[in-house]
Amino acid sequence: MFVIVTYDVAQKRVTKTMKICRKYLTHVQNSVFEGMITEGKLNKLKHELQKVIVPTDDSICIYEIQNIKYTRKESIGIIRCKDNIL
Repeated sequence: MFVIVTYDVAQKRVTKTMKICRKYLTHVQNSVFEGMITEGKLNKLKHELQKVIVPTDDSICIYEIQNIKYTRKESIGIIRCKDNIL
């Protein structure tokens, strides 16, 4: 499946959060990652993120797209991710 992960975490947890996301997905913007991932790896990603964040202070959004057939991505400005999967 294709996922998009966005996060808004306290400054002291940004680096850890980013490193975890980089293990599984492509970094496309400051707090945004995307890419194809298996269900198992997605569960590992979620588990690792839950151990780092403080749920009362931080926010992580994970968008799961089961079928990218009807999905389109448009980028305006600097393109940080050259491998546009969509």
